[in-house]
Formats: sequence, structure tokens, C-alpha cells
Amino acid sequence: MSRRRALAAGTGLVTGALVPPAGASRAAAAAPAYTNPVIWQDFADIDVIRVGATYYASASTMHYSPGAPVLRSYDLVNWEIAGHSVPTLDFGAKYDLNGGRGYVRGIWASSLAHRPSNGTFYWLGQIDFARTYVYTATAVEGPWSRLTTIGTPYYDAGLLVDTDDTLYVAYGNTTISVAQLSRDGRTQVRTQQVFTTPPSVGTLEGARFYKINGQYYIFLTRPANGQYILKSSSGPFGPYTMRQVLLDLRGPIPGGGVPHQGGLVQTQKGAWYYLAFVDAYPGGRVPALAPVTWTPDGWPVVQLVNGAWGTSYPSPDVPTPPRQVTPMTGVDTFDGTTLKPRWEWNHNPDNTKWSVNNGLTLRTATVTNDLYWARNTLTHRIQGPTSTATALLDFSAMRDGDRAGLALLRDSSAWIGVKRDGGVTRVVMVNGLTMDGNWNTTGTGTEVASAAISGGRIWLRASADIRPGAARPGTFSYSTDGTTFTRLGPAFSMGNDWRFFMGYRFALFNHATQALGGAVRVARFELSTP
Repeated sequence: MSRRRALAAGTGLVTGALVPPAGASRAAAAAPAYTNPVIWQDFADIDVIRVGATYYASASTMHYSPGAPVLRSYDLVNWEIAGHSVPTLDFGAKYDLNGGRGYVRGIWASSLAHRPSNGTFYWLGQIDFARTYVYTATAVEGPWSRLTTIGTPYYDAGLLVDTDDTLYVAYGNTTISVAQLSRDGRTQVRTQQVFTTPPSVGTLEGARFYKINGQYYIFLTRPANGQYILKSSSGPFGPYTMRQVLLDLRGPIPGGGVPHQGGLVQTQKGAWYYLAFVDAYPGGRVPALAPVTWTPDGWPVVQLVNGAWGTSYPSPDVPTPPRQVTPMTGVDTFDGTTLKPRWEWNHNPDNTKWSVNNGLTLRTATVTNDLYWARNTLTHRIQGPTSTATALLDFSAMRDGDRAGLALLRDSSAWIGVKRDGGVTRVVMVNGLTMDGNWNTTGTGTEVASAAISGGRIWLRASADIRPGAARPGTFSYSTDGTTFTRLGPAFSMGNDWRFFMGYRFALFNHATQALGGAVRVARFELSTP
């Protein structure tokens, strides 16, 4: 079953009550406190772990490369992007925009684990319902390398490193199975179905696998409005009993959805938290954090505020962080020779056509009139609820037919940028770039505003409102001096449909419509909030 079908099957079902109701609500305490979402950027299908005094989380990235970002935190509230578990999507030519496209494929819900016996991090995920890949690293920054490929596609997998160092994987959609891996993690030793979801519940997927106080737990989501948990006292292969954790729970973001599909993690002092995501389109799926307690017979209970997932809770009681994490907003001047982990390409890049050296150079890599086919489009998550991206673009090396600029990118897109045709350079605003439900291009864009420019550089600006619950405006402007900005074109409506899964992103691009050879240089990129 595809993720789209699974999500469609999981909607419109009967609403239930929270379990258990007794003692599950309490008012948020006074400061210090944190507010939800803890990250207002698009990080979905979260797996969260703690290694010593450091917390790590992994997320889905679909067709973006590198894939499977690893987030790091010291307090569960403030997070930074530390690296990516999947360096390149080398799963077929379609992930290179070479004869095919991988939109809404690629890195789906996957798992991150740490194995104390060898000090190694493991990432495990299935690709295209065909096979499962395992990557390892001794530090989340990398280098990550592929350990193995397993013939069984572990859909929405949760990896468990048991207390005896055995590796187990919980996976599946509605029918939930557990696999045991070899000691080296390279092959499957055994797999067995352990649970069939009752028809009254519908779809369960998004497995996370835990061993807590000698009990085995498989944490499962009902897309996109519920969370359930299975418990076994007889070992990893069950039998399992099920309990509802939450269903149709009011979330912490006005206009957003029900927090679901994340992971459980325990602090150094023994407190438990649930890091879930909230559907919050047009921005995507954003992480929210809530404390968890346990019933005497071993079932988790999400702590509520006025019957809802709280917008605020007391901050986790953890040691003072050793340092501040790197902000996800701010200025990037592309110093050094590598991209910072905040950036991800739309599909795999052509690495011969870009470089970083105190500025980002994008040489044209594709001849096309369709941005969705253009290689080397570099994307950055939008910061909610509203934020602005400003890029300083040197366009002096553009050639006739080239198009370069700053986009609001999704299955319906718009951009502001520079067109060079017949030796004439203009700044333009283009909208009407669209895809259909099978992610084929249905519109390559219409120029709706333009202005003449001269010289060799321009500041391009895109502002995005990603508050969920409705379509929201994105606006574009430009400047020739970096101080005074001129609005260009009408507001662009960013839709809030979920089916593309990834939220809107800012995107830097440069592609040719006539011939390769041109280039632009991005000297500075700034993501700012009001």
C-alpha cells in the first residue's frame, strides 16, 4: 500500500477517547517552560534517541538529497541539524532527474538507533517498496556509509538494539511484523508477523520499537490522527496486546493537525517525552514535544493541558547544555568548501556543476523550461509561522536563455529571479508552476511581472506565511542596493494540501533553456523571522 493510499485509508474513522483519562490532564507549570512546536520547520516521521547527554532525531526527506537529516539537542527543545544519514539517493536514475523523477518517493519513515557495543549509529529504511538499506557512522556528522542492502522492504521501520545487543526491526502497514538481523546487521535472520490491526482501528504504521523495563513495545501511528502502542511480556515476537494512546487530540498549533507518528525518549533523570509531528501545511509536518507518564501496569500516557497537547510545558529537567546549538535561521555566506547541513538538493545534484568557496556557484546543469526537471536546485526549509529568505545573486556570468532565482517550491510553485534573453537581463516574477497528483508537470510557469535591471548583482527576497489551516500568501521583492526592496508581482497562494507530504521550501536555482555554460553566484543567503 502506498503512503498516499495508507493516509487516505486512515481518515474518516470513528473518534475515540484518550486512554486512560484519570490523571492525564494537568496545567502547565510556571517558567522555565518551552512552547510547541519545538521546531517550526518540516521534520516528519521522527525517530528520537538519547546517547549519553545528547538527543538525536531523524526525519523523512522524500526526494531531497542528502536524505534523512539527523538533528541534535541537549534539552529536547532546542535543536540543530548535525548531518544526514543518507549521503546520496543512489537508488536509481530517477533520483538524479535522469530519465525519471523521484518526487514523493525516497526517504520515508525510517529509523535511527545507536549501538553501545560498537559505538555506532545505524540508519535503516526501505526505498520504493523494493529493499531496505542500512547506513552506519560513528558520529552523526558522518561520514555515513552503506552497511548493507536487505531484500525485505521494512516499511516504516523501527530499529531496536536489545539489551543483549541483538538487532530487531518492527515494520509494516496494518499487518505488523518483527525481523531479527544478524549480529553484524547485514542480513535478516528471521521475520514473523506479530500483529494484525483490528478493522475498528483501520491503518497502523510508523513503527518505533522499544524495550522498557523488560517489556517490548511497538509504537504505531494511525494516520493522521491517532497513536497506538503494542506491548509484549513474552519477547520481541509477541504475542502483543494493543492500547490506544491518543486519538483526535487537539494539537498545539492553531489550524494544525493531531500530533502523531514520532518517538518516545527518556531523559537522564528518568522522565519520558513524546516527540511527534503535527500536520501544519503549507509548511509541512513540524515537531511537538509532550511529557509522558506510565501507568502501573506499563502503558504510556501523554500529559495534557486542558484536554489537549499543550502549547507549553515545563522544560525538561536536564543538565545545562555544553553549548548553544546552531540556529536554523540566520545568515549563510557559504564559507568553507562544503554546504552546511541546513541545505538539501531537489533530487541528487550534478556535483560537477556547483561549488562552495565563500559563496555558492551554480553552473547550469540542465537545459529545460521546467524547474521540476532542473538539476541542482538547492532547498532550505521555511521557518514558521512566517519568515523571509533573502539571497544576494551575482548574475554577471548568465547566458542567453538562462533562468536563475529564488523559488517557493512545492507541487505548486512560484519564483522571483533573473531571465537573460537576447542579451537583455530582467528581473521577473513567475507563477503557475504545477504538478498533478502523480507528480507530473502540468504547468511550467507564467511570467506575471518584470522590471529591467543592469549591472551584475541583485538581492532577491521571498516571504512566506506557513500558518496552517488555509492557503497562505508568499510574496516576492527585489533590491539593487540591498536596502530598498521593491515588490514584484501578485501574492502567490501556497496551498495546504498534504499529499505532496513535504512542505514548501525556499529554493535557489539556475537552469538553461538554450545551452549549458552559464553560471550564477550566491554570495549570501539569510533566513529571518519578524
